[in-house]
Amino acid sequence: MTPSQSKIQSAYELARERYAELGVDADQALAQLEKVSISLHCWQGDDVGGFENPGGELGGGIAATGNYPGKARTADELRKDLDVVYGLLPGSHRLNLHAIYLEADKKVERNKIKPRHFSAWKDWAKANGHGVDFNPTIFSHPKR
Repeated sequence: MTPSQSKIQSAYELARERYAELGVDADQALAQLEKVSISLHCWQGDDVGGFENPGGELGGGIAATGNYPGKARTADELRKDLDVVYGLLPGSHRLNLHAIYLEADKKVERNKIKPRHFSAWKDWAKANGHGVDFNPTIFSHPKR
């Protein structure tokens, strides 16, 4: 077990004890979770920054800073972070992937987005057995 895995296991043991004090069986809850498929939002890994406009700010009233320590700066970093999360969750889950998480060499307007801009996401999801829910990202755009 790696030091990181050891820390996670220790934290889980503490959490399990605390939940047990409240009458909650954490192991049973995880067994139930294994039967439910959730769709994890991609923006949870970078505070709604996306890769549509790296370094740019969101508009349209979005109350997100995108500046927390450890935030994913690239799609590859976000996929690696998601690998850790999915590795800790029992069961099979999906990713809710927003349009602003496209990958392109240059800026692509939302009405010009093509499936190829998400090919690395598709390959990653397929290789890891994840489903993908696509979200068109209607917010934070001048033509919303």
